Parts: sequence; structure tokens; C-alpha cells
Amino acid sequence: MKSAVSTILAPKIRLNFNHSPLSSSSSGFYSKPISHPHRPSSLRTYSSPTSSPIMAASFKPEQARNPPALPVPTPPLTKFKIGLCQLSVTADKERNIAHARTAIQEAAKKGANLVVLPEIWNSPYSNDSFPVYAEDIDAGGNASPSTAMLSEISRLLNITIVGGSIPERSGDRLYNTCCVFGSDGKLKAKHRKIHLFDIDIPGKITFMESKTLTAGETPTIVDTDVGCIGIGICYDIRFPELAMIYAARGAHLLCYPGAFNMTTGPLHWELLQRARATDNQLYVATCSPARDDKGSYVAWGHSTLVGPFGEVLATTEHTEDIIIAEIDYSIMDLRRENLPLSKQRRGDLYQLVDIERLNPQ
Repeated sequence: MKSAVSTILAPKIRLNFNHSPLSSSSSGFYSKPISHPHRPSSLRTYSSPTSSPIMAASFKPEQARNPPALPVPTPPLTKFKIGLCQLSVTADKERNIAHARTAIQEAAKKGANLVVLPEIWNSPYSNDSFPVYAEDIDAGGNASPSTAMLSEISRLLNITIVGGSIPERSGDRLYNTCCVFGSDGKLKAKHRKIHLFDIDIPGKITFMESKTLTAGETPTIVDTDVGCIGIGICYDIRFPELAMIYAARGAHLLCYPGAFNMTTGPLHWELLQRARATDNQLYVATCSPARDDKGSYVAWGHSTLVGPFGEVLATTEHTEDIIIAEIDYSIMDLRRENLPLSKQRRGDLYQLVDIERLNPQ
């Protein structure tokens, strides 16, 4: 399992459907099953419960992941506390950095071994602001005061930090980037938002991240002192393939710093978190900025921790807050025993292809 800083690679996710011998196409993508000439298409056949062991063998669940899913590693901790810091964000960058530092200290004081920050916590969320507030993360030091603070505080407090996201400048490009720091203060992973937030709902909201930002090129999963974490940023949560890739790579927890808005937030924010957790039987944590009704972009808030059965374990409203909640990985194991999805997938009908693992650079 890679725990080093992620490198930029070609797009890595493909989903194949219906690669069974009954397929009318060998393209590897969707193809229509062949109808039986003497059976009405409206009829379906089902195996009886007594035949399920035989049928299960023919389902080939081990082939539903290509390469096969990795075993879930034994986490360093079975139980620990996570802190979600829902922060107010202003136009004062120095204030934002100092404020985040204080919140991290408070979460650690309350027992958090892992602290998560919001999406774009050092800058207003706007295309005009991204170039102004962007930092050269790779250069570090004075070129990236936000990540310098995260590195220092994670080392001093001996905690793991999923550092929300900040605008990153790399050459002539800008990215929406999340940095993960280990308890030794070292940068363990850097995730650049893969799916850019381009949305146009007339009369409600229009925002085009692609006007200023460049999309990331690789999924990011990282081994930490609190387990194996898959990282996504906000809009990334809408794409189940990414979460499925992380689950197949052995993730215990998915972290999505995000800033859903007042249009999509009430409908989709909790729904998507619960869906990703339920589909993959793991923990999902999200962290949003606090709502600023006077800002050019108004965040929904409601930072949340969801358990592996889709249950909301902890959440907050839209104002500033720090959530402290417990993660217990033994519950994840129990849910997977109760509902053994990994043994029930139809590898004879569909397949998720992890291109990065299939073709390592």
C-alpha cells in the first residue's frame, strides 16, 4: 500500500459491465444480454435458496474487482476519536491559519487522534480568490504557510491531520488540494480534487471551478496511524467509482472535506455520505466550512461522521463547531460479516477496473 505523496498519473478509473459469455459485445463496456428466443423478455428466473451455494460459486465475486480487492489491513488502532473542525472562513488568510491551528489544538485536547479540516479553509471559496490565496505546497516553508502550520501542529500534538483543502499553485496551474500529515509532521499524501465542481442550476447556483482550477489525475489512499484513509474533496463524493476503488484497496475510512451549497446541500450532502458508507461498508467523514450568509458562496455546513451501516454517528448544524466522535473498526468488520457483499458481487456480470493498480507506473 502506497503511503508516499501521490504522483500525478493518467486517469485511473474504469467500470466494466457485463463481461459474461452471454454478452453480445466483447468491448468490455455495457452490452445488451441476448434474449432467449422462446422466453418472453418480461420473464425472469431466480435461483431457489437451496441452490444458492452453487449459484454463489458461479457468481465469481473475486472477479468483480480487477485486480482483485486487497485484504483490509489490520489498523494500528481499533478505536480512536476523530475531530471534525467546521470553521468560519474570512478574507484574512493569516487569521484563517491561526484560527485553524486553534481549532486543531482544541480537538486534540478533547482526545482526537485524527483531525479533519474543511474544503478551502484558508481562502474565500471563489474563482477570484483561488489565484490570490494559492500556495506552492511542494516548495513549503514561506511559500506555503498553511501546510507549514499543519506540519508543525501535527508533530507537536502527535496527531494525524487530513488538512481539508487549499488552493495550490504548481507551475502555471492551480489545484484544489488536500494534504495529509502524519503524527511525525511529515506530508504523507497530497490529493488534488479529481472531479471539478462545474454546476449550473438556473435561478439557484452557477459555479465553474474549471475556469481557474485543473483536475487532479489520481485517487489518493494513505496508510496512517489511525488506519488506511481514502481521500476525496467535495464533488469527488458524487462519484461512487472512486469510493469503490478505495474500498477495494483496503480503506477503513473515507474523508471528504467539502463545501456543499444551499441548493444541493439539503438534498444530497447527507444522502451521498450515507450512500458511500453503505455501499462500501466503511466509515465516511466529511468536514465543511461554517455557513456565511454574506459570502459570495454560502456553504451548507453539517459536517458529519457516518458509520459502515449508513448510520449518522455525529453531525452538527451550520455554525462553527468541533465534532468529536469515536470510530470503532470492529463495527466495520461486524457489518461485513452480517452483510457479506464482497462474497455476493456478480463478477460474472460486471467488474470495477482499478487502472492504476492494473498498470502501475
